[in-house]
Amino acid sequence: MADIWNGIAIGGAGGAIAGLTVSLVRYLHTKSVESIHKRRVYKWLVENTTSDPGEAYRSTRAIASWTNLTEDRIRYICSIHEKIYLSTGQKEDLWSLYERGDRSVYEDRGVV
Repeated sequence: MADIWNGIAIGGAGGAIAGLTVSLVRYLHTKSVESIHKRRVYKWLVENTTSDPGEAYRSTRAIASWTNLTEDRIRYICSIHEKIYLSTGQKEDLWSLYERGDRSVYEDRGVV
C-alpha cells in the first residue's frame, strides 16, 4: 500500500514540475517576443520621426505597415513602451518619441 502512495506522490510532483516548467517557458517566450517587437517599433520611430512640428507623430497604421505587425499589436506595444507617447491632440491613434510637455496657461500670453 505504501508503494501506491509513493507512486501517487511522485506522479503528482512530476506533474506539478512539468506544469510549472510549461508556464515558465510560455512566460519567457511572451516576454522575449514582446521585447523584440518593442525594439522593432522603437527603432522605426527613431528613424522616421523628428521633433519638428508635423513630423513628431506617426499613425498606428503607418507603424504597423512598416514593421509588419498588426495595428492592435502596435497599440499594445506602444502603450507599454516607456519611451513612446500617445498623442493627446485631436487626431487619435498617433505615436511619438517626443513627449509633449505640460504648458503653462501664461505661456500663450507671453508672460513666461
